[in-house]
Amino acid sequence: MNILFLLIPKKKVDYLFSDFTVRQAVEKLNVSGYSMIPVLDRITGHYVRSITSSDILNYITKEKFSYDELEDIPLMKVPSSRDTKAVSCYAEEKDLIANIVEQNYVPVVDDKDVFIGIVTRKAVMNAYIIRENEDRIK
Repeated sequence: MNILFLLIPKKKVDYLFSDFTVRQAVEKLNVSGYSMIPVLDRITGHYVRSITSSDILNYITKEKFSYDELEDIPLMKVPSSRDTKAVSCYAEEKDLIANIVEQNYVPVVDDKDVFIGIVTRKAVMNAYIIRENEDRIK
């Protein structure tokens, strides 16, 4: 399976930039409705990490920040509870599967480590269902 067939391209993916403040991240997560979102370097386009709404909420409550104070706190100060690894667009199926088992999506990067999109767990499961059905028909 070529993972590019499963790719949701960057232009259709919500993401944050590493230079965002915590408040900007909260607002973007709130609008997107996602519980986890990729963080990219604005200059290089490289995938930096993924962050969850729980990571941000835990940080805010632990440090007891007010909503207004969040405008002055860099997003990168928030620790991430997950190590969401990206895979190369040339990765083999086994590498994708190893990551998708542990996370909702797998970030995909090109040969220059520039973020190009994500592959969701749902897309992988659907591809396997289709493949299994095709194998039964043969």
